[in-house]
Amino acid sequence: MDWNDTQEQATFRTQVRSLLDSKLPQRYVDMGKEVHQRERPWENDRKSEDPEARKAAEDWMAALSGEGWAAPHWPKEYGGGGLKPMEQFILNQELAQAGAPTVGGSGVSLLGPALIVHGTEEQKEKYLPPIMKGEVTWAQGFSEPGAGSDLAGLQTRAVRDGDEYVINGSKIWTSAAHLSDCLFALTRTDPDAPKHRGISFLMIDDIKTPGLSIRPIIDMANGHYFNETFFEDVRTPVSNILGEENRGWYVGMTLLDYERSNIAGAVGSRKELMALINYLGTDDGKYRSHLGKRETGMRAEIADRYIETEVMFQFSFRVISMHNSGQLPNYEASTSKLFNSELNQRLARTGSQMFGLYGALWSEREAGDYVPVSFAGDYVQSVPATIRGGTSEIQRNIIATRGLGLPRG
Repeated sequence: MDWNDTQEQATFRTQVRSLLDSKLPQRYVDMGKEVHQRERPWENDRKSEDPEARKAAEDWMAALSGEGWAAPHWPKEYGGGGLKPMEQFILNQELAQAGAPTVGGSGVSLLGPALIVHGTEEQKEKYLPPIMKGEVTWAQGFSEPGAGSDLAGLQTRAVRDGDEYVINGSKIWTSAAHLSDCLFALTRTDPDAPKHRGISFLMIDDIKTPGLSIRPIIDMANGHYFNETFFEDVRTPVSNILGEENRGWYVGMTLLDYERSNIAGAVGSRKELMALINYLGTDDGKYRSHLGKRETGMRAEIADRYIETEVMFQFSFRVISMHNSGQLPNYEASTSKLFNSELNQRLARTGSQMFGLYGALWSEREAGDYVPVSFAGDYVQSVPATIRGGTSEIQRNIIATRGLGLPRG
C-alpha cells in the first residue's frame, strides 16, 4: 500500500476539489456541514415537491455527468468516467469529505455494472443512458421476509408465460423503492433446482406495473427509508432477464462485488467524531455534556473511536489498493464491512453517552442539525448497521473460511 498520491492522482484530486468548489449546489454545501448525514439525499431531492431541491439534484447530476463522474466505475463508452480504481477512491473520498451526495442510486452503483458485464447490447442501449442522465432510478429487490442473510433461500416465484414472466411473492427492506422508477429482483424460476441454481435476475422497468405494490417501513427514528414490496401476478417481458435463466445468482454476485468497496464510511465516521470533539470544546458543549463528571473514561472512549476511524480508513485503503493492483478483494471487503458497521454503532453510542438524557430531545433534532441530539438519532438508526448489506455473522463466516482457511462448521 502506498498512502501518497502520485503526481497523476494529485492532479485528479485537484480537479475533483475544483468541481466541488465551483459546481456543488449550495443546498449540498449546507448539508455537508451537518453532523448527521442524510440517507440518499439526491434521490429524495429528485422526487421532492420543493423545486429548489429538485433543481439542486438536477444541477449536481449534470455537473458530475459532464465529467463522467456520475458513474466513475463505468467504461467511457457507456458514459462513465472509466476511472482507475484509485481515482474512483479519490473521487469518493473527496465527495464524502465535502458531504456531496452520490447520484444515480442503485442504477449507477449496482445495476449498471451488472448490465455492462451480463447485459445484451439491446439492454445496454435501452437502460444505461437513462440511468446515466438521472432520468430513471432503480430499486434493488433482493431480501425477503424469510431470506435475508440466506439470500439464496428466496421464494419469490417467476413463472414463464409465453413472452413474459409472471412474478408472485414479496421483498422486504427495499431501500428507496418509494423514490424509484424501476426495480430489479432476484426470483426463483426453477423451484426444483438447488437453491443457488434456480434463480433468475429480472428487471421490471416500471415501478407502477400492475400488481406491484410498495408499502413503507417506518424505522425507529421515524424515518422512511425501507419498504416492503409485493408482487401479485406482476408481468415483465422475457427480454428483461439479465443473464441466463436460472443463473441469476451469479449475476447478483457480480453486482454485490461493487457494493462492498467504498471510502465514504471511513470519512463519514471521522467527520462525525470531529464534530463531536469540536463541539465539546465550546462553552455550549461543556455545559450540555457529561464529560466533566466522567472525564477520564469518556476521553479514553473518544480516543478509541478516533483510532478506530483511522483503522477503518486503512481497511478501505487496503481494499482499493488490491483493486488497483488487479486483485479481487474477498474476505478483505467483508472485514471492512464488518468493522465499519460496528464502528457506526460504537461511535453513535459514544456520542449519545456524552449527553445523557439531553440527547433524547427529539423536538430539537427536528428543529435543526444539533450535535447532542444528532448522536442520539444516529444511535437509534445504527441498529440495522450490522444486519443490512450482509449481517456481521455472515461477514465473520466469510473471514473465517476464505481469509483464515477455517473449516465450515
